[in-house]
Amino acid sequence: MLEISNKTNLLEQKSYKYSLQDVDEPNLLREIYSYGTVPKVAFDHRRVPMNMPEEIWITDTSLRDGQQSVEPYTVEQIVNIYKLLSRLGGPYGIIRQTEFFIYSKKDREALEKCLALDLKFPEITSWIRANKQDFRLVRDLGLKETGVLVSCSDYHIFKKMKMTRSQAMEYYLATVKDAFDAGIIPRCHLEDITRADFYGFVVPFVNELQKLSREAKIPVKIRACDTMGYGVPYTEAAMPRSVAGIVYGLQHYSDVPSECLEWHGHNDFYKAVTNASTAWLYGACAVNCSLLGIGERTGNIPLEAMVFEYASLRGSLDGMDPTVITEIADYFHHEIGYDIPPMTPFAGRDFNVTRAGIHADGLLKDEEIYTIFDTQKLLNRPARVEVSNTSGLAGIAYWINENYRLTGQAQVDKSDPLVVEMKRWVDQAYEAGRQTVMSAKELEEKVEQLAPGRFRRT
Repeated sequence: MLEISNKTNLLEQKSYKYSLQDVDEPNLLREIYSYGTVPKVAFDHRRVPMNMPEEIWITDTSLRDGQQSVEPYTVEQIVNIYKLLSRLGGPYGIIRQTEFFIYSKKDREALEKCLALDLKFPEITSWIRANKQDFRLVRDLGLKETGVLVSCSDYHIFKKMKMTRSQAMEYYLATVKDAFDAGIIPRCHLEDITRADFYGFVVPFVNELQKLSREAKIPVKIRACDTMGYGVPYTEAAMPRSVAGIVYGLQHYSDVPSECLEWHGHNDFYKAVTNASTAWLYGACAVNCSLLGIGERTGNIPLEAMVFEYASLRGSLDGMDPTVITEIADYFHHEIGYDIPPMTPFAGRDFNVTRAGIHADGLLKDEEIYTIFDTQKLLNRPARVEVSNTSGLAGIAYWINENYRLTGQAQVDKSDPLVVEMKRWVDQAYEAGRQTVMSAKELEEKVEQLAPGRFRRT
């Protein structure tokens, strides 16, 4: 059948209807995923069109998937994280939703306190086991949407669930019917989609979900879960690892609208951020992230990274306040006790710090030379240097100016006698075997010794 597409305004074939391929033995895609070797990336040179939606947004899993990977948060910490997410996402809800556990008394207390704040964004959703009692619990808590697990690869269907594909589909569809009966929007988490038989199970299953949705007149959301981080952003990569192909296929063969399509990725192969951006570019409205990338194994898509990806792709932050990222990093470090790796982009202690003398010399002349953007303006984090054996005169001069907040004529340069003496002292320390960087306390004490009363830190 030919139909005019309301996106491309072209006649397109809509006759592709894939049926469930029930198999006796699991298809584990061993030509790609041979357990004793590095997973392979195959190419079939089939391109799909770039198709960014009119609106894109971020959803959050810090308090669900993220919390599974750290010590459980207290009720107060959950409430504070929720408030920080709301401030970061801004008044237009670029951080659209966040998901909560609802099983324990503590989970429900935290959820109710967050609901009582009456913040418009992010909307609170849940994640539950697939049974009628849990759907009633979601409804009784006043939530409109919940996530349910619908694992879709043969690794999970055959090996974990001990079912056939048809049995798994029947079970999942019955679960979704329970959600509809409770008046709840189900968000179906298609776990392990990058190892699934896309046309033999995923598309036929989502087609059945869409049919149930039309009958119930309740939307169903599809979260494509790259559970193991196998997805790749390459435009001509073969299925099931192609992020663009997965997003296109769910839209073209299963008619999933962009606003109901979400990408959830992991960072096992360092591709979480680029895969999420690819999902946006090829038609998914939502990417699911966690603060600081905290999540299972190597972590989820870092939410703060997607704040800047959004601004890069749209040309505007659209009301988001990225300075809150610094507050979030401080809160996780000081209040939760989470050690952020120091080189973590945007949030780590040293993300805009240099120890190299040649870089410090550039910063001293114009910080734009070696700074990714105005980190003082966008993150409330000025560019910094740390003083070590490689800092040179420029690094010491820059440290003095930054530490004492000197501007204009008050700034020191590389030829200042104080800088020269400090450099001599630093060199002697490292010649004597020192290995660590100079602490601020040490440097301030030496400055006061060499130039008593010259500077006062404001």
